[in-house]
Amino acid sequence: MIGLTTTSRLLKALAEETRLRILHLLAQEELSGTDLMEILNMGQSRISTHLTLLKEVGLVQDRRVGRRSFHSIAAGPAAGMWESLLQESEQAPEFRADLAGLEMLRQRRREQSRAYFDRVAAAFGEQLLPGRTWEGLARAILQLAPRARYADLGIGDGLLTLMLSEIAESVTAVDISSEMLGQLNQRAKDKGIDNIVTVEADIEDLPLADRSYDVVVLSQALHYARKPERALEEAQRILVPGGRLLVLDLLAHSEDWVREKYHHQHLGFTEQALEALISEAGFQHVHVQRAARDPQPPHFMTLVATGAKG
Repeated sequence: MIGLTTTSRLLKALAEETRLRILHLLAQEELSGTDLMEILNMGQSRISTHLTLLKEVGLVQDRRVGRRSFHSIAAGPAAGMWESLLQESEQAPEFRADLAGLEMLRQRRREQSRAYFDRVAAAFGEQLLPGRTWEGLARAILQLAPRARYADLGIGDGLLTLMLSEIAESVTAVDISSEMLGQLNQRAKDKGIDNIVTVEADIEDLPLADRSYDVVVLSQALHYARKPERALEEAQRILVPGGRLLVLDLLAHSEDWVREKYHHQHLGFTEQALEALISEAGFQHVHVQRAARDPQPPHFMTLVATGAKG
């Protein structure tokens, strides 16, 4: 039950076009203030003022990641009020224009990520990368002994893909970077490996058939996903019943510079958050553990998570 005073404050907050546009955008996905400034073509001060008011009335919440804040819709009794207003105005030209701006933002991020991987493909294996430790890889491989059909989603330098090919019936290697896939194809050819199939695609939207793989691997790939839950749902979809999921990723950290240098979308995950993401995607028997700590500063910690499709 919402009291009259709260209702009055909510109505005042909603009686402004820009705030309705902000709520409409945040209903699509979590966004930073910079994202909103770009989409709405407004200054920082104006966006901040509106966000502050929306937070005060309980319509918006913040999530702090490093030096950045991300905003999303807050759950609660007030949600129903603005949802009904948005539904009535769903076809408003301003809303449609904002959705077009959001899609342009998403596309720019995808292109930046793809360009980064294309640029560093040749030297990728020689760089110090967050979470890339031999111990972490070795511990993961121990869990992948059966000869089976593997899908490696987000291959990076392809090292794990090549290792999997030695024990697999087949490996489907998925990445958004044609350059990364080209490097992998050449290395496989040089080694005489013929059981790897490469697919250029987003791990959140896989062009792969339902129930077609026995094991799905996401090695240091989930933190690149705009929506990690979507990548995990796709992994669940392509697995056969009883199929296994293996995830290697970074423990949550505060090294915000990896966003610019490596185009990470997320600064790792806590054990609890990763377990929840995997479970909510439909996996059973989920287990998450710390696997290895990078020997060089800033000493990124790698998590290993497993799950099974029921």
